Amino acid sequence: MSVEDTAEAPQKGNRRIDRVLDEGYLDGLKDLPLREVRELRADAEQEEVDLSYTRRMIQGRMDILRAELNRRDGVSTGTLVEGLAAILADEPRSPARGMGRHTTVEPSRTDSHRRYVEALVADVDLSDVSARSADELAHAMRTLSDEEQSLSGKRREVQAVMDACGAEITRRYKDGEADVNTLLREQPVGPPESASS
Repeated sequence: MSVEDTAEAPQKGNRRIDRVLDEGYLDGLKDLPLREVRELRADAEQEEVDLSYTRRMIQGRMDILRAELNRRDGVSTGTLVEGLAAILADEPRSPARGMGRHTTVEPSRTDSHRRYVEALVADVDLSDVSARSADELAHAMRTLSDEEQSLSGKRREVQAVMDACGAEITRRYKDGEADVNTLLREQPVGPPESASS
């Protein structure tokens, strides 16, 4: 199961991640009009944001499971409810490749991503982890961890696509093949359309 393998996801091959990670996605990049290079990068950026959003949701659930397992092992004291605020706080995680990019893109299909993450551990009610056995919690943790690693790998691949498009755009400005006037002429008039998958 993958992040877009949900009932609402387009069939495989039509999904944005399939397009972005297709071997031919960047074919002829140097010969494409600048507008198309930007469109390729925008698609990749939207996918990176969606992968990051889903990954953070998975990490949050892993934090809840880890806290409960630690409480049972005596590593931490207090109840899960008492520590929930700290667990759910958006604490900085170890830096990942590509962090520091400025983006104004919002995740798309957030409900679909949320349902997908919930389905990963549907057999473990995270609202009452204390009622679950250690084996159930450990199994849920492994499931989430495996998926988090898979998403991280895909995210790195998508970031490589973003980097390639960004490097090509930078090269064109540096070599004088593009200028700010071109950029201004290509900007859409009126409110931007919402991102679609």
